[in-house]
Amino acid sequence: MAEQKAPSISHSPGALPDFRNLGVIARTLLAVNAAAFAAAIARGPDAAAVAAQFVEIAAWVEPALFACLVVLYAASGALARLRYAAGYAVTVLLVAAVSTALAIVQARYVRATAPAALAHSLVFAPALAVLLLEYFRLRSRAFSPALAEARLQALQARIRPHFLYNSLNAVLAIIRRDPKAAEGAIEDLADLFRSLMADNRQLIPMREEIVLCRQYLNLEHLRLGGRLQVQWNVDEAAEDALVPPMLLQPLVENAVYHGIEPGMSPGAIEIRLALEGDRVHVALSNPYHAEHQHRQGNRMALANIRERLQLHFDVEASLEAGVDAERYRIDMLMPYRKAP
Repeated sequence: MAEQKAPSISHSPGALPDFRNLGVIARTLLAVNAAAFAAAIARGPDAAAVAAQFVEIAAWVEPALFACLVVLYAASGALARLRYAAGYAVTVLLVAAVSTALAIVQARYVRATAPAALAHSLVFAPALAVLLLEYFRLRSRAFSPALAEARLQALQARIRPHFLYNSLNAVLAIIRRDPKAAEGAIEDLADLFRSLMADNRQLIPMREEIVLCRQYLNLEHLRLGGRLQVQWNVDEAAEDALVPPMLLQPLVENAVYHGIEPGMSPGAIEIRLALEGDRVHVALSNPYHAEHQHRQGNRMALANIRERLQLHFDVEASLEAGVDAERYRIDMLMPYRKAP
C-alpha cells in the first residue's frame, strides 16, 4: 500500500491579537516601558540622569499607553471582525490618534514646555504599534506547528487503532441482536471521525464538544458495558462558551483508557463544566490505578491541550492535573467567550 501523505494545513496571513487578553496587555506594557527605558539610557549620561530621563519620558508615555489600551480593549470585538490588513491599519491609526490627542492635552494644560512631544507621539507611538503587531503576528506563527500537530494527532493518535478495532468489534457483536443500536453506533463513529478531520484552528461552542464526547462514550459503552459509568454536571451557561476543538474528547478518552479499562469493577468518570464569573471551569476525574498507568500517552495529550490553550487564550487559561484520593483529576480554566 502506498504511503499516504499527511494533510497539509493552510494558515491565514495573520490575526490581530486579542486586546482583551491579559497576556497581550502585559506584554504591551512591558514592551513600551522597555522602549521608554532604552530611550532614557540613550539620553542619560549616568545612572541618575537615566532615572530622571525615564521619569520624564514616563510622564508622557504612561497616560497615552493606558489610554490606547483602554481604546483597543473596547474596540477589540470590532477590530476582530475586520480583515487583517484593515484591522492592522485601524489599530495603528487609533494608537496614533489617541497618543497625539493626549500629547496635545498635556502640552497645553499639564506640561507647557514639551518640545518634540507631539512629534514623538506622531512618529514613535505608531512605530511601536507596528513593532508590537509584528511581534504578535510572528508569535502567532511560531505556534503554527502546534496547530499542525493538533490536527495530525487528531487524525493519527487521538483515536488509536485499538479503539477503532474494539469499536467495530462491539458493533459486530450486537449487529444481529440489536441492529438499531449497531446502526446508531456506526453513525456515532462516522460523526466522531468527521469531527476529528475538521479544521482545528477555530474556536467552537462547548455544546459541540459535549455532543462529541457523548458519541465517543456511547461507543465505549458497547464494549465496556456497566464498567463504564459517566456522571455529567453541566452548567447551561457554559455550553455557550467558545473553546478549542478536541478539548474534552482526548481527556475523556484518557479517562477511559487509564481509569476504566485497567479496573475489574465499575468505575465512574466525573465531568463538570461550569461558568464561574467570567471564566469557564472544566473539571474531570477518573479512578487511578497506579500499577496500570501509561504515563507517556497521558502526558502527550495534556501537553498538546496546554499548548493549544496557550495559543488561543495565552496566560488567561490554565490546566492542572494530578492524583487526589485515588482519583486522577484535571482542572482547566479559560476565559468565557460566548458563542454567537
